[in-house]
Amino acid sequence: MKYVKRIVLSLVFIAGLCGLLLASSRIFVPKSNNKESGTEEVEANGILGERPKSVDGVVLGDSESYSAIIPLQLWKERGYTVYNCGTSGQTLDYSQVMLKRVFSRHKPKVVLMETNAIFRPISRSNMFYTMLCERFSIFRYHNRWKSIDIDGISDSVNYTWTDEWKGYRYSNLVNASSSEGYMSPSEEYADIPEANLDYLKSMKELCDENGTKMILVSTPSTVNWNYKRHNSMKEAAKALDLDYIDLNVEAKEIGIDWTKDTRDKGDHLNYSGAKKVTTYLGQYLQNTGLMKSHLGDPKYESWDAASNKFEDLISRQK
Repeated sequence: MKYVKRIVLSLVFIAGLCGLLLASSRIFVPKSNNKESGTEEVEANGILGERPKSVDGVVLGDSESYSAIIPLQLWKERGYTVYNCGTSGQTLDYSQVMLKRVFSRHKPKVVLMETNAIFRPISRSNMFYTMLCERFSIFRYHNRWKSIDIDGISDSVNYTWTDEWKGYRYSNLVNASSSEGYMSPSEEYADIPEANLDYLKSMKELCDENGTKMILVSTPSTVNWNYKRHNSMKEAAKALDLDYIDLNVEAKEIGIDWTKDTRDKGDHLNYSGAKKVTTYLGQYLQNTGLMKSHLGDPKYESWDAASNKFEDLISRQK
């Protein structure tokens, strides 16, 4: 009986602790998705402020993704509503968190997963922390205690903010890269952490459940990409029944010029390089037949306004 009593008391304690964490999480979770509310990675989470079920395409990945894929160009050229949810140093555990957030508000036809993040190791402690944050938001937003007032405790969550560039980070800097040895053929394979393959499989299953096609995309980078990684991604894509586009293999066809199209010696593309990548991806997406143009639809006037503002920015930079 002594041991049974201990077990019951332990279960009661755990249940009480979980209840306390859930209650405090409800208080601490940001009531909007802007920077002032305390939301992390506001550019990426700006997708939550878009009109529900209005985004047809989503980009996930690290800084390679938000430097290379321009949503408002896809809008102007194709009428596609694509939002870039890339974040600096994104690991696949956070990619999965972002994907779940996307599906809570939207029903995209396509998810483009930039592949550089697939090779980034994730520590067990980071995985555990991400899991805790997903279940109990107080762990992610505990620092918000400084900005919480009594009047805001009972406020319901109301996502109202969206990034004006739809997650893209503009740069017109030019810092040339050498392409010597870049994408030299090899029969070797780069190592993909087993945990990352598990996350990738889990995200693919989540996409399948929501009727969304997941496509792997390797954007051009002389610093991050090589044929060993190409071989590994091709093999992983086949194993998971995923389409795979390696734009490093297609760099010449796309027209990438490493003397003009990178902002930091081949690590990331600048606007010049991103335009070429985005045009190529736009044609690819059109060929899939999965996305439809919303040009001229009054429900998407905000995309026209954002596009016009973006074009004004570009013209001022010339």
